[in-house]
Amino acid sequence: MIRASLFLAACLAASTAIGARPALAAESPFEPGLMRLAEVLGSLHFLRNLCGEKGDRWRVEMEKLIASENPDPERRARFIASFNRGYRSFGGTYTQCTASATEAISRYMKEGETLSRDIASRYGN
Repeated sequence: MIRASLFLAACLAASTAIGARPALAAESPFEPGLMRLAEVLGSLHFLRNLCGEKGDRWRVEMEKLIASENPDPERRARFIASFNRGYRSFGGTYTQCTASATEAISRYMKEGETLSRDIASRYGN
């Protein structure tokens, strides 16, 4: 639970740091990291719900990221596609929570924390 809170705080810091700037072109150096973060959030949304967390916590975090970025329609579609790719990537693999799914959650939480922290420290104000 503490780890999830830290991850959420890092996501918010990354989105706030980036969101303080006007929307930037897709060539921005932080763009691949943001798209990967969107994919990680989608994966967590699927896996955490599969393993007992009910609700839309990770989708809400994705919505906050999109809102802070204020992307043009094409870039917004890329964010959504990345989130959905992450969500669907586990749908065909897991139909119930297993030790492997729990390990995947742990790995994605760590990766999300790292991405959020790196984006905020490199490109934040």
